[in-house]
Amino acid sequence: MSKGKTNKTNAIRKLDQKNIAYQIHHNPWTDEGPHAKKKIVSEEKRIFKTLVVKGNETGPIVVCLPASKEINLKTLAKVSDNKKVELLPLEELEKTTGYIRGGTSPIGMKKSYKTFIAREAEDLITIIVSAGKRGLQIELAPQDLLDLTKGTLADISSSINK
Repeated sequence: MSKGKTNKTNAIRKLDQKNIAYQIHHNPWTDEGPHAKKKIVSEEKRIFKTLVVKGNETGPIVVCLPASKEINLKTLAKVSDNKKVELLPLEELEKTTGYIRGGTSPIGMKKSYKTFIAREAEDLITIIVSAGKRGLQIELAPQDLLDLTKGTLADISSSINK
């Protein structure tokens, strides 16, 4: 486990509590897009962003997908037993998860929400997700993330149309 002078977030505390191996990455945060990706270009396919959506039947749903992709909302609605899903309004994010935009981790939220992790994680040894603070990421095994969040692998991502 990576220790050091990093202030522990809820996500890091949860990993320590469960004795899950992880590594911490520090990257500067800006308002301009996939921040960690700019710093760890060689690791691009392993960097996953965490988004929170709202299902019309289920309420909040946590989604982890490659930073270079976008959510396929139609597919996500189907696999999450909703007719419709949409991004959680930004003003509801901190109240719902305990995290702010740019620092939302799938681990250690205020409550446990149904979590879906993009199938792309399946073939990777480790993935990198937010540690719950802007500029701080955690690298861990996808299976550990699935186990910890009681998550489900699903085909929920699409290429970003430019």
